Amino acid sequence: MHPRARRWFAQHTTAAGDWPVQRLRAAKGLTVVSVVLPALNEEHTIGTIVEGLVKLAERTSLVDEIVVMDSGSTDRTAEVARQAGASVFHRDDVLADYGSRPGKGEVLWKSLYVTHGDVLVFVDADLLDFGEHYVTGLLGPLLTDPETLLVKAFYDRPLLDVSVTGGGRVTELMARPLLCTFFPELAGVAQPLAGEYAARRDLLEKLPFAPGYGVETGLLVDTLRTHGLDAIAQVDLGERTHGHQDTAALGRMAASILATVATRVVPEHPLWPALTQFQREDGELRAVDSVVSSEERQPIVELPEYRYRTRTLD
Repeated sequence: MHPRARRWFAQHTTAAGDWPVQRLRAAKGLTVVSVVLPALNEEHTIGTIVEGLVKLAERTSLVDEIVVMDSGSTDRTAEVARQAGASVFHRDDVLADYGSRPGKGEVLWKSLYVTHGDVLVFVDADLLDFGEHYVTGLLGPLLTDPETLLVKAFYDRPLLDVSVTGGGRVTELMARPLLCTFFPELAGVAQPLAGEYAARRDLLEKLPFAPGYGVETGLLVDTLRTHGLDAIAQVDLGERTHGHQDTAALGRMAASILATVATRVVPEHPLWPALTQFQREDGELRAVDSVVSSEERQPIVELPEYRYRTRTLD
């Protein structure tokens, strides 16, 4: 491990249990906390997660706002989330003049426009075992250390009967090798693709948002490049259980992450905008192309609509 990464790991890694509610309430002060759930067809899990967040907010006052960003669901995700107590926004209705793109990066970027928090906590909507520590753990370093700007989660991910502490398949086969090669200071980040993380608005509004599943990698690398390694922390959340995607879907995810890193390492090099995969139909092999976009959303603070909205809220 890179020497700086080793030092960082020792100094900036904590566990959810290190951050009791009483300590966080004392540290929160006037800080406004928004929890954001990006969601696409998650009607079976979204309600339980939102209900848990509502209970946390009522019991501790650590959460001020719960927002679900609907990425184009065709099921009852929006309805279930709204009934459970969340504010729900469809990606097509937010900043509509700028168009609407598919993928996770889009709804996270647009969430900055519809939320009010000084701190944003992102939680994936496919969790099968959500607990309050997903939020309290991530809030800990941000509420107690003003120098911390971004907090990443890590956890065990049971896959079949194997506990994968390091990360999922895309992490181990794509993200980690890329980061260790080009940004070795980040070698201590246990799960760079974790969908659970928290950050200060002051950071997020000034960073570009990569499309699709490249968004986590982009935010992590850009935080390193703009504010240094010590602006990042990570928290052990224990265990995370969620659904798993097929190999072809993971390939598309890996291609998005590769494009995100490539635009930062060799920005002048043109990227081919498609991934070719193969499937067999009626005994014949057929090539299937998927779009791999490298077009990123600009820092949202550059939008006049956002600056006006921020001044109005102030």
